[in-house]
Amino acid sequence: MVSSSFNCAPVMPVLHSKDLVNWTIIGHVSENLPSAEYRQPQHGKGCWAPSIRFHAGEFYVYYGDPDLGIYMSKAKNPSGPWEPLLLVRQAKGWIDPCPLWDDDGNVYLVHAWAKSRVGFNSVLTIHRMSTDGKQILDDGVMVFDGHKNHPTIEGPKIYRRNAYYYIFAPAGGVANGWQTVLRAKHVLGPYEDKIVLDQGTTAINGPHQGGWIETQTGESWFVHFQGHGAYGRIVHLQPMTWNGDWPTIGVDPDGDGKGEPVLSWKKPQVGKIYSITCPQTSDEFDSTALGLQWQWHANHSHQWYSLKEKKGALRLRSIVIPDSNVNLWSVPNLLLQKFPAPEFMATTQVMLSPANVGEKAGLIMMGLDYSYISIVKKTDGVHLTKVVCKDADKGTGETEEADVLFMRDSVMLRVAIDTEAVCRFSYSEDGSVFKPLGKEFVAREGKWIGAKVGIFSSSPFESISNGYSDFDWFRINN
Repeated sequence: MVSSSFNCAPVMPVLHSKDLVNWTIIGHVSENLPSAEYRQPQHGKGCWAPSIRFHAGEFYVYYGDPDLGIYMSKAKNPSGPWEPLLLVRQAKGWIDPCPLWDDDGNVYLVHAWAKSRVGFNSVLTIHRMSTDGKQILDDGVMVFDGHKNHPTIEGPKIYRRNAYYYIFAPAGGVANGWQTVLRAKHVLGPYEDKIVLDQGTTAINGPHQGGWIETQTGESWFVHFQGHGAYGRIVHLQPMTWNGDWPTIGVDPDGDGKGEPVLSWKKPQVGKIYSITCPQTSDEFDSTALGLQWQWHANHSHQWYSLKEKKGALRLRSIVIPDSNVNLWSVPNLLLQKFPAPEFMATTQVMLSPANVGEKAGLIMMGLDYSYISIVKKTDGVHLTKVVCKDADKGTGETEEADVLFMRDSVMLRVAIDTEAVCRFSYSEDGSVFKPLGKEFVAREGKWIGAKVGIFSSSPFESISNGYSDFDWFRINN
């Protein structure tokens, strides 16, 4: 499974599962986005919805950057190495691409359109491609117009089954949309349309954009996401059945052929029971590389950090925040990861080694609003501060909400999150007693992504030598 990553890097996480339930992150397609403009966060831009396909012994991924065009890469092993990202077609507004290698040797690419870039959406276009999947050969054919019954249709995934071509595509928008399936006996249509999954009587809004998987035992399943505010776009797995060459996803209590999602179900029959695993979260920083759960807020530099200079610790250098930055929204060197659960606690131990007044190291909850607790060098010594920033994307400044004179250079920082994304920050000198600092903070999502939790080290100005911060570990607990 691959995921959009927008402005974050490494780009496009790749996850692996043997039963569609237990997943781990096994790599990323690219270390950075291919354009230099992503050296600074470009929120909501970059790597939009990708697709992954296996063909002729290789894995192929495609994604659309709505400002630059369609990119692809391929690898013999999904954990990498992946070939450098290739710009298949420079274009404006092309999004959500998916390839199809047809039985007759022809290759096609379907994609949607971003209204914010070209002034229209709700249509799907198919192009012919070269057999190696690296060139688009024509100007494309609009194969479906969803304006009347399926507005904002996007995220197409194309398949061939028996006598039909199928395009699975969500419509109606992330928050309140539904899953449409199109079918035709020719790849360019005409396509019939049918809603096969919507929210129904459930609490699973959307349900949005995903893909069909057929297991080795012949079962069909559908993976899709649900927009969930600060928790981002969380993944669901639905049973899927075929009836009269139309799929039904989820359960169909009234028998009309349109399903609704389930929250629990019998796991896929894949011939073996696999142990419970989850995408990685905690990191002891005792490896030669960062854990795969981490992403920077923009294209990153290896000069920002080291896992070698202090054994068993991550050294983050105090990177300068320019005077033009009123807050951290446009700062690239935030090291962050996704929310792992409805309720969790993140704790880290950090030692500040500043060279200048104003250098700080913090534990941050990042989104459109953000808040952090930090250890900072001030003129009279080391302090602990709690900072909040509302509407960071609109250029508002930070407010220092709490400040205590600490006079130590090492501290444990913690944030506890409950089911309503309410965050409570605290600190500890001994690891057993944690003292609250500042008010409760309600996390907000970012631009097309959920809120993220992570760490940073910064300096207010450039000097002959800036300091650094050593993080001994970062641990997530439920």
